[in-house]
Amino acid sequence: MFRRIRRRLLSPEEKERRRFYLLPGMGGRAFHRKQRRIRMAAILVGLVVSALVALIIYLMNTRPL
Repeated sequence: MFRRIRRRLLSPEEKERRRFYLLPGMGGRAFHRKQRRIRMAAILVGLVVSALVALIIYLMNTRPL
């Protein structure tokens, strides 16, 4: 209900500024699949990097000087 009132109060310039267009792959199922793939890749990279840092710290602490 409030959205309708708010839309009426917008000037034509404001309406034009708020307009945008979606190209293929920018919304819907394809977009969500793409975002899910990016999220999983980021998690995997984070796990690999943290494992490497942990290994380096472990090796630095176990080797005698």
